[in-house]
Amino acid sequence: MSDLRTILGEEEESLLAHQCVTIPKENLHLPGPDFVDRIFGVSDRPQAVLKNLKRIFNHGRLARTGYLSILPVDQGVEHSAGASFASNPVYFDPENIVKLALDGGCNAVASTLGVLGVVARKYASRIPFIVKLNHNELLSYPNTYDQQMFATADQASKMGAAAVGATIYFGSAESRRQIVEVSRAFERAHELGMGTILWCYLRNEAFKKDGVDYETAADLTGQANHLGVTIEADIIKQKQPNCNGGYPAIQFGKTSALVYEKLVTRHPIDLTRYQVANCYMGRIGLINSGGASGKDDLAEAVKTAVINKRAGGMGLISGRKAFQKPMDEGIRLLHAIQDVYLDETITVA
Repeated sequence: MSDLRTILGEEEESLLAHQCVTIPKENLHLPGPDFVDRIFGVSDRPQAVLKNLKRIFNHGRLARTGYLSILPVDQGVEHSAGASFASNPVYFDPENIVKLALDGGCNAVASTLGVLGVVARKYASRIPFIVKLNHNELLSYPNTYDQQMFATADQASKMGAAAVGATIYFGSAESRRQIVEVSRAFERAHELGMGTILWCYLRNEAFKKDGVDYETAADLTGQANHLGVTIEADIIKQKQPNCNGGYPAIQFGKTSALVYEKLVTRHPIDLTRYQVANCYMGRIGLINSGGASGKDDLAEAVKTAVINKRAGGMGLISGRKAFQKPMDEGIRLLHAIQDVYLDETITVA
């Protein structure tokens, strides 16, 4: 715990001593060793889905804790391979991506059909695979921000994947088509016995107003989460919120004044707690994304993990902070994230 406190620095007291008085932790369905049986055992998910979810929850350093640490590497399509791997060219080779997830103690590795497919016979039985089904590729000119299907649930099942992942750009002009596409893909994945993970991102230039980016507002990301669990995502991936008030600022949609007066404060743990609440009060686990690589990756990753855990979340899915540096440094960063969830003194606020 002492190393984590040192990493948090001046924010130690604010993050570790905070008590949430908005949505009580007693109302949440929190992660634990029995999470799959306790939550999904009474759901409509087929038994084969529960088996594959347990494969994910029972792998890596966080095995049998109910918490998740996932390595996602689909940025070769989303941001271009050059932008993603030029700083560390070994990751142009898909095998090194899987090795980082294995040596980093992750529960699973999430990547493209091609990346995972090319090494599937060697590694699909050694670490759970999550096949990302759709992508926003930026080689088409002019650029458009739209998720298109690259793969199918059947292809993922054939390579032995434990789950599929997909992104919806909620709030975008194309979001309603994406909702239908992903809902059908998730239905098929469940039929085939795989879990489903949804990247619930907001995309609309109108959500940026007066210098504030409300694409990461608690109220709007919370609603995106609520839409995501509606199409039966088993796990929600969301950016951690850093503001609130998207609805009144943009002046659209419907919400309640209680969201701002009672359910959320400005504290990052309370902002994230609202995201958890929109995931059926934690019945569907919230994993926050790690974000772009920068100067203080280790500190930022640990801070994000502490906020997620204390808010009632299920873990982190961190990619660029881990693979855009030498492998041994990436492994240390992933282990630092996992240490937060293994530390029993860091409790739910």
